[in-house]
Amino acid sequence: MPHRRLSRFATAAITATATITTTAALALTGPVAAATPAASAAPADVAVGSPSVTAPIPLLPRSSDHLTVTVSDSGKAAKDGTYELYCHPARGTHTDARGACDKLDSLTRWGKDAFAGVPKGSKCTMQYGGPITARVTGTWAGRPVNAQFKRTDGCEIGRWDRFVPVLPAVTS
Repeated sequence: MPHRRLSRFATAAITATATITTTAALALTGPVAAATPAASAAPADVAVGSPSVTAPIPLLPRSSDHLTVTVSDSGKAAKDGTYELYCHPARGTHTDARGACDKLDSLTRWGKDAFAGVPKGSKCTMQYGGPITARVTGTWAGRPVNAQFKRTDGCEIGRWDRFVPVLPAVTS
């Protein structure tokens, strides 16, 4: 297989990457870096901000992911109450913050409301899951949340169960 020569743009990208890596390594060495001459700039034929030179943007923590979960009428004092849930990183007064954050991450889809209620006109089984209710308020994925949960029919029970462990597990 013949050896392919790198284009001037690929060569410039490799040079720029090496320069960035060297500069970062020197910055970590402290005072020694001050004695080292400055790294050379990228070649002039590389456009500023081109994908081959620009480092990827790091994912920033979604510090706005904060929910307040209020559960009532469960019949068990340990399940009733108000819990604070913060994600990315998982923390708060929720009994299973890590599990709840992981569940919410798995339910989140671009352009979809993870907390949407049962659609109007849905055909649901006529079963009753008990008087327990929950209200979830706050912000998730940059969007405001104000959702109510109940277990008054099969659709609502299914919706509740999808949110366990954000909501407590309930046996009907």
